[in-house]
Amino acid sequence: MSKDTEQLRDELKSLADTLEEVLNSSGEKSKEEVEKVRAKAERMLKQSRVRVTETSEAVLRQTKEAACKADNYVHENPWAGIGIGAAAGLVLGMLLARR
Repeated sequence: MSKDTEQLRDELKSLADTLEEVLNSSGEKSKEEVEKVRAKAERMLKQSRVRVTETSEAVLRQTKEAACKADNYVHENPWAGIGIGAAAGLVLGMLLARR
């Protein structure tokens, strides 16, 4: 997942750089050059949308798998689940009481 996140971050940074180039160079370049940069920005935007969709689907799938595993663990070990919940509640209560 980390590799996908890094790739997505790089693509979004590249997209932002290209869009910035379009905005900054519109007065300096010829119409043909601006159209080329604009087309590149549009292509990168489409690719980024696809990657965001793929990454969000992967995150959703992993979240569902983790929730299913947690649910199975609690069903198989109910007392451990109660203990973990009680410990988490105790720690949270202590942290909130300090305020």
